[in-house]
Amino acid sequence: MIGGVFIYNHKGEVLISRVYRDDIGRNAVDAFRVNVIHARQQSRFPVVNIARTSFFYTKRSNIWLCAVAKQNINAAMVFEFLNKMIDIMQSYFGKISEENVKNNFVLIYELLDEILDFGYPQNSDTGVLKTFITQQGVRPITREEQTNVTSAVTGQIGWRREGIKYRRNELFLDVIESVNLLMSQQGQVLSTHVAGRVVMKSYLSGMPECKFGINDKITVENRTKNQLDSTNSTNNNNPTNSTTTTTTTKTAIAIDDCQFHQCVKLSKFESEHSISFIPPDGEFELMRYRTTKDISLPFRVIPLVREIGRTKMEVKVVVKSNFKPTLIGQKIEIRIPTPPNTCDVQLLCMKGKAKHKSSENAIVWKMKRMGGMKESQLSAEIELLPNDKKKWNRPPISMNFEVPFAPSGFKVRYLKVFEHKLNYSDSETIKWVRYIGKSGLYETRC
Repeated sequence: MIGGVFIYNHKGEVLISRVYRDDIGRNAVDAFRVNVIHARQQSRFPVVNIARTSFFYTKRSNIWLCAVAKQNINAAMVFEFLNKMIDIMQSYFGKISEENVKNNFVLIYELLDEILDFGYPQNSDTGVLKTFITQQGVRPITREEQTNVTSAVTGQIGWRREGIKYRRNELFLDVIESVNLLMSQQGQVLSTHVAGRVVMKSYLSGMPECKFGINDKITVENRTKNQLDSTNSTNNNNPTNSTTTTTTTKTAIAIDDCQFHQCVKLSKFESEHSISFIPPDGEFELMRYRTTKDISLPFRVIPLVREIGRTKMEVKVVVKSNFKPTLIGQKIEIRIPTPPNTCDVQLLCMKGKAKHKSSENAIVWKMKRMGGMKESQLSAEIELLPNDKKKWNRPPISMNFEVPFAPSGFKVRYLKVFEHKLNYSDSETIKWVRYIGKSGLYETRC
């Protein structure tokens, strides 16, 4: 496991030094300073091996955080720990800077003792840590705090404290999806998938329980099966009604894999396939998911490249929007690659603004907005310098955008709130749901 944790400033001076194992000596501190911080060429790799010692490091502003290990350990786990440690420190004293680290060094040592035990990561939940480690440092733990810590350790609610009150009970839910696409020049989809997140902002009083339903395929199939069973039993009693039609499965999406926040009760999800949880206060990520089937591609890019001899090239790019006319896509940017030996570009576009950036070897075409079921076109005449080098391999055309719907077809079927102690109803809670579709790696070969 982790042998030691060191925090350096930009000069290489050690601000925090915590060694957990005997196989890490003082020379490890100097080795990282000389070979990484003071190196002539900046290392491009986040893991450096020096004298059979592995150094895992990350940098925030002018502060270096480094974890050291002699053993062959899981690198992903170490970086997860370092990022979690950064989040914890930011939650305690804000921005991570040299001055803040020096002013809170006692607190940092306390936190390191709590979240690492002999090099093994322990409880790193900020809500639990804040119940018995305060900004002022170590202080006697009250009975109430002992109860909260015990509840968190025994599996009870550790991410939400009691006694929260708001004048208005509000719940904001954002479905944010990133569409990734690779399309051939002929318009054939080579690979596509959607990576989605459900982000929630909770401003609810008391200890509410929320239920959240989505149109995933398993849930919809179960509902359809139940409807068919009930309809069939009715038809058996009334033989004249013998035909049934179901269109529910057309609106279902197949989720390949998903990951939930710790507040979600997984037992209910497996049995009832409904997402039941007691939300943390404020903003948090409820779930992540990934889907690869039946994706509605918001835009299609149709390129046409024609080489005229060795010194001229004509490029025509058509962009079509494939969503409802009532919707509007925003922040649209298309990057069309150009050869390195380009000397002049003449541009003509129907909508938006286009500019050739020679430093990036690309034509950047920007449109503020574009309605659904529309198309726009850009034409370019590119003059090239004579070049005897090998033929230019055309990079794909990339696109960035933002649309107000979920390309995977993800839908929130219901969102209910129950609070038994304060006795406010679901209808009294103000709920907002928003869908945002963004481009991930959205490319079309030309």
